[in-house]
Amino acid sequence: MIVYGSTISPFVRKVMAFAAEKGLTLTLEPAGLGRGGPAFSEASPFGKIPGFRDPGADHGADFCISDSTAICAYLEAKFPEANLIPKAPIAHARTIWFEEFADSIFFAVAAKIFSNRFLLPKMLKRPFDEAIAANAADVELPPLLDYLEGVIPASGFLVEDRITLADISVCSPFVNLDHANLVIDPARWPKTAAYVDAILARPSFTPIVTAEKALVATFA
Repeated sequence: MIVYGSTISPFVRKVMAFAAEKGLTLTLEPAGLGRGGPAFSEASPFGKIPGFRDPGADHGADFCISDSTAICAYLEAKFPEANLIPKAPIAHARTIWFEEFADSIFFAVAAKIFSNRFLLPKMLKRPFDEAIAANAADVELPPLLDYLEGVIPASGFLVEDRITLADISVCSPFVNLDHANLVIDPARWPKTAAYVDAILARPSFTPIVTAEKALVATFA
């Protein structure tokens, strides 16, 4: 199975970590920012990463899909163990909520910081706006961290006291904040800081984050 994109994207990173937690090995093909060619375009008609291909899965034809949520849902249905999207109604709903929070609310803010403090100025050498990053870091981000600080259970997992898609989704964007040199204040948000550190230290995330940090260092 092939994932098209780069783990510098929190959505690609989420898919790769999700698969790793299931014991799956996915091939990552560089795509996005003009890369990927026809194979990527077939998997992701609108050029968004990640794209995904499962060769021969659709009655002998390749199954292609894009969007991290759709990809994770497919992997969960095809490989139900280890279960990472709970089936019990409340736990299932909470998992989907946290994924949506991470993808649509949290990263919408984190992206302003990441884009204007790393991606645009350092990686792409394009104009950036520090005022946007500063407002996101100082005004928009704290309420989201306050929310997480109030909902993280003592177990260190958001749903069912075990690793799920909820934890993978929520913690993935924190890697982008780290790339932008934004560190979560452990004095103000101790539960959140400890939670993120623990999830990102899992074997599913560690090699991904290590490789990304080596890449990021080349743009310092």
